[in-house]
Amino acid sequence: MSPENIKSVIENSLDATSVEVRGDDGAHFEAVVVSADFEGKTPVERHQMVYAALGDAMREEIHALSIKTYTPQQWKGE
Repeated sequence: MSPENIKSVIENSLDATSVEVRGDDGAHFEAVVVSADFEGKTPVERHQMVYAALGDAMREEIHALSIKTYTPQQWKGE
């Protein structure tokens, strides 16, 4: 799975204003996701939302995913 594939899946599953995904070995990735869907959610709940969006890919294609999640207000530094 490529960073572009992961980005597309996340964008199609969450109402994200920004998604950045990096990784160059095909198994280890870093994602930064900004979404209003994260309002009122704990960090664990936010990560679970991203994992749920990726579904089976988290078990089959992605070995490791480091996630940073922000609401739009947090991303703007408010």
